[in-house]
Amino acid sequence: MSGHSKWATTKHKKAAIDAKRGKMFAKLIKNVEVAARMGGGDPAGNPTLYDAIQKAKKSSVPNDNIDRAVKRGSGAETGGADYSTITYEVYGAQGVGILVECLTDNKNRAAMEVRTAVTRNGGTMADPGSVSRLFHRKGVVVVAKSQDGKDVSEDDVLEATLDAGAEEVEDLGEQWQVVSEATDLVAVRTALQAAGLDYDSADVQFVATMDIPVDATAAGKVFKLVDALEDLDDVQDVYSNVDVSAEVMAELEDA
Repeated sequence: MSGHSKWATTKHKKAAIDAKRGKMFAKLIKNVEVAARMGGGDPAGNPTLYDAIQKAKKSSVPNDNIDRAVKRGSGAETGGADYSTITYEVYGAQGVGILVECLTDNKNRAAMEVRTAVTRNGGTMADPGSVSRLFHRKGVVVVAKSQDGKDVSEDDVLEATLDAGAEEVEDLGEQWQVVSEATDLVAVRTALQAAGLDYDSADVQFVATMDIPVDATAAGKVFKLVDALEDLDDVQDVYSNVDVSAEVMAELEDA
């Protein structure tokens, strides 16, 4: 049950050769704050906040930082910003589609910085709808293969999540990725917990409906563009329909 999202596997491999991982802490904290603002500061009654906190903790964000973000978002503490979500559509090398999801308190700044990064790194801004039509929203839960000294198999994950709405289980190397309808995300995550399986993250993401295979030259250009976008403070996530084979990835690693 694999092959649904080439970008997930590509991002996992790409991270291994990246010199930097971007401003992850700040982005995770922003997610927590926005989730608390949208649905309240109680994780028990706000699944989006629960998952944002879980992801932040798994990425080693200090608990104090998480707690303050929850308080800012819920209004228990002053200083929270009014964030808006904006998605930009971009074409990269060889017609690769890229979606740029921003969480910003200044739309004009975000638009200018995204356009500048795209222009300087060989991409072009796309018309609204031209790239997004190549993606759909899916629930994505990532599960570690090794938990408490025990191996978690694909069958273990499938058995726990199939009745909850899991559509695909993909191999990311050291993790399994469970893909479902966006509306089944919480059910899949809850089913894993009920089966005694921990999870690293649970998010609603854009997943490509059609992948575009590229050579090493184009892959390098796409990665450079993605890196430039991910390095922007207002950018939360970047999604692409690029398909980079193991051979091309190896070529990039050797370059």
